[in-house]
This record gives sequence, C-alpha cells and structure tokens, in this order.
Amino acid sequence: MSGQKDDVSRCISPTFGELLDNDGLSKSDMEKLTFYAVSAPEKLDRIGAYLAEKLSRDVVRHRYGNVVIAMEALDQLLMACHSQSIKPFVESFLHMVAKLLESREPDLQVLGTNSFVKFANIEEDTPSYHRRYDFFVSQFSAMCHSTHEDPETRTRIRVAGIKGLQGVVRKTVNDELQAIIWEPQHMDKLIPSMLFNMQDSEDLDRYDTRQSCHALASNRDLPAVQINAVIRSSLFHHLDNHHLWDPNEFAVSCFRIIMYSIQAQHSHHVIQQVLNHLDTNNKNTPRVRAGIVQVLLETVAIAAKGSVGPTVLEVFNTLLKHLRMSVDFELGDSSRRNSASSVSSVRGKESEERIVQNAIIQTIGFFGGNLPDYQRAEVMMFIMGKVPVYGTPCHALDTVKIGRLLCSWMMMMMMVTMSGFYCHGTFKLSHISVPFVSFFASGPASTLKHGQQLYRHIYLGCKEEDNVHKNFELLFTTLAILTIELANEEVVIDLIRLAIALQEMALTNEENLPMFIRCGIMALVAAYLNFLSQMIANPPFCQHVSKVIELRNMDAPYLLPEHIFRDKCPLPESLDKEDSQLYFQTADMAECLAGPGYNAERLSIPYVPQVTGTTAQPPLGREHHV
Repeated sequence: MSGQKDDVSRCISPTFGELLDNDGLSKSDMEKLTFYAVSAPEKLDRIGAYLAEKLSRDVVRHRYGNVVIAMEALDQLLMACHSQSIKPFVESFLHMVAKLLESREPDLQVLGTNSFVKFANIEEDTPSYHRRYDFFVSQFSAMCHSTHEDPETRTRIRVAGIKGLQGVVRKTVNDELQAIIWEPQHMDKLIPSMLFNMQDSEDLDRYDTRQSCHALASNRDLPAVQINAVIRSSLFHHLDNHHLWDPNEFAVSCFRIIMYSIQAQHSHHVIQQVLNHLDTNNKNTPRVRAGIVQVLLETVAIAAKGSVGPTVLEVFNTLLKHLRMSVDFELGDSSRRNSASSVSSVRGKESEERIVQNAIIQTIGFFGGNLPDYQRAEVMMFIMGKVPVYGTPCHALDTVKIGRLLCSWMMMMMMVTMSGFYCHGTFKLSHISVPFVSFFASGPASTLKHGQQLYRHIYLGCKEEDNVHKNFELLFTTLAILTIELANEEVVIDLIRLAIALQEMALTNEENLPMFIRCGIMALVAAYLNFLSQMIANPPFCQHVSKVIELRNMDAPYLLPEHIFRDKCPLPESLDKEDSQLYFQTADMAECLAGPGYNAERLSIPYVPQVTGTTAQPPLGREHHV
C-alpha cells in the first residue's frame, strides 16, 4: 500500500507543484493532471487523498492562494472524471470542502460553498450508500445566520449559505437513500435558515434569496410526505415562534411560494396542514386565528379549479366548527361585561372575533364558489344540517349572531355575480349560476323545512349594523334564487310576507338600526318585489309595485337601491310611516293576488322567524310583533 501511495505521489507531485507555482491555474498542467486521472481512474481515490492532505496543510499555513488554485483543480477533476471510481474521490473532495467551510475566513467559506454547488449539479449514476450531508446542512444553516460585523461580508456569507442549502436539497431530493434530509432534525435547520433570510433581507439581494427559497420548494416531484414535513415541522414552527401570524404578510408570502411551486395534485395537502394548524391554535388570540384563516384563503385561491382534495366536507366542517367557536368566544366575552374587565376591552375582543368570523366567511365563500355545481349542492345540504336552532329565550343572542354569520356564509357560497342595478328599483342579475336544484329536490317537506330556515336567516341578516352594499346585493340574490328554485304559490306568499316584515322592521325601528341600514332594507324590499312581480307576471301586482317605486323616485329616492348605495347619498332624518304611498301595502297586494292560485288571506299573518325549522303558522287574525 505504501508503495502504491508513493507511486501516486511521484506521479502527481510535480504537476501539482507546477499548478501551485503559477499565479493562476495553468491550462496545460491541468490537462496533464486530468489526463493522468482519466487514464488511471482506479487511482482517483489516492489522488483525492493526496490532494486533500496537501490542501489541509495549506489551509493551516494560510497559503490561501494555493488553496484557491487547488480547489479549482479539484473542481475540474470532479467534472471530468465520471466513472464508478469517482465515489472515493468524492469523499476526499467533500472532506476538503468541509475544511474550507470550517475556516473562519469568509473567502474560504464562499470558495468551499461554490465547489459544493458545482458538485451538487453532477448527476451520479449510482446512489451512495454511506455518504451523509448532516455536516453540510448544519454548516450552511449556520452561515445563513452569519452575524459578521461587516455588512457586505455578512451578505456574502449568508447568500453562500443559502446556495449551499439549495445544493444539498438538489443533491438529495431524488435520492431515496438520502430521504433522511426530510426528517425534522434537518428541516428544523434548513427551513428556518431560508425564512430568516427572507425576513431579514435588508443586506441581501432579494432576488438571490427568494430564488433560493423558491428553488427549495420548486422540485415538482416532491411526494406529499415531504411537503407535510416542510410545512408542519419547520414552517409552522418558525411562524409561531416569531409571532408572524399577526400581521401575516410574511406567512402569506411563504405559502404563496409553496403553492406556486408544487404540483396541483398536492395542493390539498397544504390546505389540510393549514386546517390542522388552525385546530392546534383554536384557543389562540383572535388575530392569530384570523391570520391563519387568511393564509388558508390564499392557498384556496391559488388551488382554485385545481385539487382541493377528496374531503371537501371535512374542510367545511372544520371552518364551521371554528366559526361557531368564534361566536361562542364573542358571546362569552359579552356575558362578562359586568365583570372586572372594562367595557372597552370586551368590545375590542368582540370586534377582533368579528375579524375571525369574516375571514372564515370569506374563505368558505371563495372555496365554495370554486367547487363544481354538484358539490355546491352537497355542501349546501351539509351547511343546512349544521345550522343551530334555538327555541328558548336564553339563546336569543346566539340565534341572532349565528343566524347572521350563517346567512352571510350561505350567500357567499352561491358566488353569484352581479354587475349593478336596473332602474326602477331592481337589482341587475347577470351571469347567474343556479347549481342548487338537487338541494331542493328531496321533496316538498324538505324544501319547506330548509326554506323556513333560509327565510329566517335572511331576516336576521338584514338587520346587522355592519351590512354594506355587497351584503344587500347578496341578500337580494338569495331571495331571487329562492324564488326561482321554490317557485310555487305557497312560497310566493311566504316570501311576500317576509318582504312586508322587513319593511315593517325598517319602519318601526324597534332595533334602533342606523338610517343607512333602514334605507338599505327598504331598497332591498323594493328590488325584490319588483323582481317577484315580473316573475309571477300578475299585472295588478306589477302595477302596485311600479307605482310605489315611481313615487319613491320622485319623493324618496333614498329608498331605492340605485340611490341609497351611491356614494354620499343624502339620508333622511326619519322615515314617516304616515307616507303610506311610499310603502308596499299588504291589503293592496292581497287584493292583487286574490283569486285562484294564491291564498292571499295568509298575507295578513305577520311573518315571524321560525326557530324550529317547521312550517307551522300562527292562527288567522292573531297579532304578532316582529
């Protein structure tokens, strides 16, 4: 063995010496060394060992010029010698790279990183059974967190660390024998190092940093288990520890990178991981939960029309659960108003819970809107099965709150697009999609049961003080779709009774609603009755509705949608019930509908929200207060 080693030394020492005596790498001498290595590939391992030993001495003696030339020579040897015998040479090569990375000299660390990146780009014919990259993951991760006092040097070291980690991933991602790279002990170093530099990017070139982070996730052959490992064990850990859910701009950015980098069929794994993390944080602050839900919305938006997974109902069930929990938290805070907590503090928490609820509603609406029509109907049935029904006075507040939320949620689920209004007080419907035929196809009893629940939630949803133009637009859409889907004489009467009850609520104002909300309700009633009059094609009914709308145009335009929802529409100081010509009259509409087909007498029965889901009505002539 010693004789063979001496032979190798005699053969390569002169050439290597000549390489080091030049100011740069001599092309002719490098060609001699390469020719020798290619001619005797079985001696590559000894060449590598010899060069590693010599390079180590030069590093210790601070002969950095020799080190640079030697590494350049080693790089070229590595690129030129592709054979089975290269594997022992690689071990020596990686040993030399490790020596450079361990050095405290930034130039040597960058030099070693560049050589490692070149090596990472080489596709080897056979896998390595014994090679491990633990050291390189740790060393490159440490470089990513460099605190060198010189900003420019610190940037060079950090960027080198990022490129090194990128090389590790590239080298191991398709090697089944290197699957250990995805284990938590490595991911907990690798991912936070990337994220740290994405956050602290003042000294870094944003392009390099983001390109490296993108490259980490951009291998489009990653199996789902690896995606889960990256997100669950590392990304969430980093976002939690650094309080990056509130505000959540950085978290959103990270998930955008992931969603745009993976194959579409893996998108549902990301969505599932976010849902699981929402469950884990179900008792966290409202803003943290809202931040997670908003990230979920981003992932759903990117995955739209793609793969959201086979467990669609599970997604809706999880969101429903968190919606209910948020309402419970809000109600719990309200019940403690007389405790030691200040009123302002409690109201602050209530408004924060509203942020969570609105984020969930927005997410479910977008998610539902991108499902196929048959799945929308299935989800609609699922939601209605989850609607809480209360019949006791102590649950009145729960009923109001949850009714508003589920009504808004249900309307957003429809995802009906509208682009404006017609004149004469009707909303304009364009490109309406009505995918809910199967939802109401289970028979008359089921139809009436769900119909009563829908009426109730529309009624409760109308009197929410934070309603805006879009809310009223969606409420109108819901009424229009109910009319189309449930169109029969009994349903028409019920919907007119509902419209009259809404008008009465706005007029009497027992709820002390803001004037904008009262006028918005009036505009909604006008738009809907105009739509209904054209649907049922009853000339006297159409004439009555048109007459009221015409008078409003002249004397009370703020009671019509094309005016009240316009910017800076002047509001009245009050609504005078005595101006009966401006309002739709029950007796007049009953007279219009008298005759065969409609039980017009039922219009005289005031609508009362049904809390049991039944169709039972109060007896004729009995007075009820809404």
